[in-house]
Amino acid sequence: MYTFIEDERICVARYICFYFTTEAGKAPVEEFIDSLDYSTQRKFFFKKGLLEEFGQRLPYPHAKYIGDDIYELRFEGKEGTIRVLYFFYHKDEIIFTNFPSSELNFISSSFNLFINLGYLFENSFVNSGRK
Repeated sequence: MYTFIEDERICVARYICFYFTTEAGKAPVEEFIDSLDYSTQRKFFFKKGLLEEFGQRLPYPHAKYIGDDIYELRFEGKEGTIRVLYFFYHKDEIIFTNFPSSELNFISSSFNLFINLGYLFENSFVNSGRK
């Protein structure tokens, strides 16, 4: 747990967010966030802070449970509606993956891929001896 100051109030983060990283060392989520307009990036980091503070209790419209232990962080940016998928790992870790909301037809086909990423992450963590 760590604390941070936001708008002159002290928040205690109960969760820590991580970007999913491929075996090649790429972090597609981080690359996606970096590609967004500055004001949209600020919105993402604000929502991320809420997620770290509230976790699974973060309500709609900020977050939404979409099934199979997968959630989406939701917000509007200059690019349109942004949805960043994530899942909870252990008690206090959140793993991000993403796709732009303009690819809504892509959701159903990528949903299984996202679930497989979760299993891949779980297996790589276990195989590396980190639990």
